[in-house]
Amino acid sequence: MPRTPIGPVDATTVPRFAGPATFARLPRIDEVERADVAVLGVPFDSGVSYRPGARFGPGHIRAASKLLRPFNPVQDVEPFAVQQVVDAGDVACNPFDIQEAVGQIDAALREVAGTGAKPMTIGGDHTIALPILRVLHEQHGEIAVVHFDAHLDTWDTYFGAPVTHGTPFRRASEEGLIDRTGSMHVGIRGPLYSRQDLTDDQVLGFQVIGAHDMDDMGWRGAVERIKARVGDRPTYVSLDIDVLDPAFAPGTGTPEAGGLTSRELLNMLRAFADLNLVGADIVEVSPAYDHAEVTGIAAAHAAYELVSAMAPRSAHDA
Repeated sequence: MPRTPIGPVDATTVPRFAGPATFARLPRIDEVERADVAVLGVPFDSGVSYRPGARFGPGHIRAASKLLRPFNPVQDVEPFAVQQVVDAGDVACNPFDIQEAVGQIDAALREVAGTGAKPMTIGGDHTIALPILRVLHEQHGEIAVVHFDAHLDTWDTYFGAPVTHGTPFRRASEEGLIDRTGSMHVGIRGPLYSRQDLTDDQVLGFQVIGAHDMDDMGWRGAVERIKARVGDRPTYVSLDIDVLDPAFAPGTGTPEAGGLTSRELLNMLRAFADLNLVGADIVEVSPAYDHAEVTGIAAAHAAYELVSAMAPRSAHDA
């Protein structure tokens, strides 16, 4: 007989400011016998090319997540009641050696994936997507990546370094980790280095929904394009918080004007309950540039919608 999942601490009996410091005040992974979804922090930002600080992102997102509640009315699901969601703590990453840190992230993801839990990773900079995709590829084969970001992150190198927050999806494509017929960028905007950036990106297997496209197609049109592209492939959602306009997410390392609203983003994520999600990340939250927890709150709610979308499809249909 299946066990009843252990949910978050009841906010009507324990004040939000007094409860555990885990994501949404959920149990730790060592407090349960099994887990369906594991929230894993990766406090690493040595791969950034501009403003640092995302190493403090996991703690900031967890602090903002204390306001989350157990019932998701838009997705009509209780994400913590129909699946066991846990907090798997943080990966201890070497802040001085990118390659060693990537290996440490890889090892931590293998441990989480080995339990059967889907990883909901909170970073950290976008470098962390590469080791995550390496581990998930071993489980699922080629993965369709739905990448929310202001930037392509398919550049070749920065200062000669092949693994940074601007290169993870080029490396992932070159290594055969992603499905080149099913991957997309969403929210891309801002100046590029040259026209060749877009040409290279297309060869690497990505289609683009630019932030400016949202004016005409809206979030529903974007979801239709994503679903048509992804189908029922194993799908990984990688969400750089700078996909949001700086008005909604000022606390990030490489902000660009003209981004998505938080409402547009959350509506799109809610529609992903139909997808075959195998994991997700939220990265580039840099609390030193945040104010009033604006960015942390957006990130926490995005994680909540993704965890809700990972719930068994039968739970959404009930």
